[in-house]
Amino acid sequence: MNARTWTVCNERAIYRSPWVDLALSEVELPTGVTFEHHLVRVPPSVAVAVTEADRVLMLWRHRFITDTWSWELPGGAIEAGETPVEAAVREVVEETGWRPHRLSELSYVQPMAGIANAEHFVLRGHGASYVGPPVDCHESQHIAWVPLAEAEELLERRRIVAAASVAGVQRLLLASRA
Repeated sequence: MNARTWTVCNERAIYRSPWVDLALSEVELPTGVTFEHHLVRVPPSVAVAVTEADRVLMLWRHRFITDTWSWELPGGAIEAGETPVEAAVREVVEETGWRPHRLSELSYVQPMAGIANAEHFVLRGHGASYVGPPVDCHESQHIAWVPLAEAEELLERRRIVAAASVAGVQRLLLASRA
């Protein structure tokens, strides 16, 4: 099989910040056609499916950009020098007040592979210990242990829509049926 890749001829920054970079690339297709393509670069992130007794720890959140409410797994950006596991523990504690136990990889998602370098490491915490109220109280309106038995309906009703949360919950559901 002959690999056919796009070639980046030129790239210029349009906007840069600690959270997102936007660039415009001139790319050439294997056919020789060239055109401009926007690129979005963001730091890698984690989402954590903390499970305990057939339940998963989730946040009820409002996302202003889509003006929607939905359940999400706790998580966020991996800071410079952090491993996904270190970021996962930090984010879960900050957002929920629970410290996850025994983290393992559950899934890996690139939700916008055609335009963004976004990487989401979805980890599973096997149980958790309550360590106090969440530090980031602005992250959600409600924190709950959602029964896995309700998760499929939440997915169908679009009450879980964030890509990493969907991937993590679906993997949990598959594992529970095995």
